[in-house]
Amino acid sequence: MTDAAPPKLHPDHALFLDFDGTLAPIEDDPRAVALPDDVGPALERAARFLGGAAAIISGRDIRDLDLRAPRSVMRIGAHGLEIAEAGAAPGAAPQRGPRGLAEALGDIAARRPEVWIEEKGPVFAIHFRRAPSLEGEIRAEAEALARRFPDYVTQAGKMIVEMKPKSANKGKSIERLMARAPFAGRIPVMAGDDATDEDAFAVVERLGGITIKVGPGPTRARYRLADPHALARWLIEATRPEEKEGRHA
Repeated sequence: MTDAAPPKLHPDHALFLDFDGTLAPIEDDPRAVALPDDVGPALERAARFLGGAAAIISGRDIRDLDLRAPRSVMRIGAHGLEIAEAGAAPGAAPQRGPRGLAEALGDIAARRPEVWIEEKGPVFAIHFRRAPSLEGEIRAEAEALARRFPDYVTQAGKMIVEMKPKSANKGKSIERLMARAPFAGRIPVMAGDDATDEDAFAVVERLGGITIKVGPGPTRARYRLADPHALARWLIEATRPEEKEGRHA
């Protein structure tokens, strides 16, 4: 891993971008998250530059993501379980997780006023940002629940523990997309900020692509950008046409 800035994009790249913490700054309340003014246009410009081979891939429910991200770019929700093609609205009816799991998670929150549960279709997020000291016991209870619901796994993040279906994996989603148009035959580029993005980094590196960590912290990614604003600047610079030699004012 290096803290070096990533290289420019090329027309034969395929771009995959996490949302929270990558395109948009993280907020204490995920319902308050919005794209900075400079990020949306930069993202749309990159998508045009790549002939549409760009996608936002998030753990959010895809209907929620659709409210916050440009519809002109492909949106992938629930860590890859749902896809809305560029220009298309997502399906109206979300998938749901097991009722018993939802009830058990509700009990966890009921016993701790500082904790709240976000239901994102079949994915559940246990937020404990207001009580970081609870991290150990929240993780332990989530892992115990995963043993009761074997189709689910836990995924730790920034002041959050997610419970998601085993099939919900950003790396697997990217692998599937790289076999279909407009991504097939391209070199993947992935930018993300959290533990859920490390799965995607592993797949992208295996496919010979470029991995970019946004923000601080350990990572397997080869490059790093400081924050979503730095990512927006990189998207603009990475798609800027080269000056032709011999050009005079």
